[in-house]
Amino acid sequence: MARAGSAPAGRMWPWLLWALAIFVIDQLTKQLILNTYRLGDATSVTGFFNIVRAHNTGAAFSMLADAGGWQRWAFTAIGLAAAAFIVWQLRQHPGQRLFAFSLSSILGGAIGNVVDRLQHGYVVDFLDFHWPFLSGMFHGGHFPAFNVADAGITVGAACLIVDELLRVRRGG
Repeated sequence: MARAGSAPAGRMWPWLLWALAIFVIDQLTKQLILNTYRLGDATSVTGFFNIVRAHNTGAAFSMLADAGGWQRWAFTAIGLAAAAFIVWQLRQHPGQRLFAFSLSSILGGAIGNVVDRLQHGYVVDFLDFHWPFLSGMFHGGHFPAFNVADAGITVGAACLIVDELLRVRRGG
């Protein structure tokens, strides 16, 4: 999976700093929620957005949340393995800007959620978007609550797809 235009490994530090920024913002906002809200508390901000306190013991969309506890360690291990793989990829391809941005965004989010799982046994979620048109897919039209780490992972994954589409379009 060699990529043309890779830069020396020393240039990976800006990407690690970006991952650190996502991690720090994620942890600060989660701590603010933990200090301010009780589980289930919510504040309406707009007609389509609330700040809530939710705990997710599962994966995305609370998948496997009721699996009995093993998932905490499985998702922690997956997050740590992904982080190690991402750091290795950043070391190999720091000059691939969109690719490295994507991976570092995922890295910051993954580590943020791993820290939650280790520290609390669950991931703290607090961003709650809701629209009536989502009622057929989600209870009460509420998209599952998420956090800054989840946003970093999602943006990173979307940018990774764009990077791959651009690479294929360039023919290499």
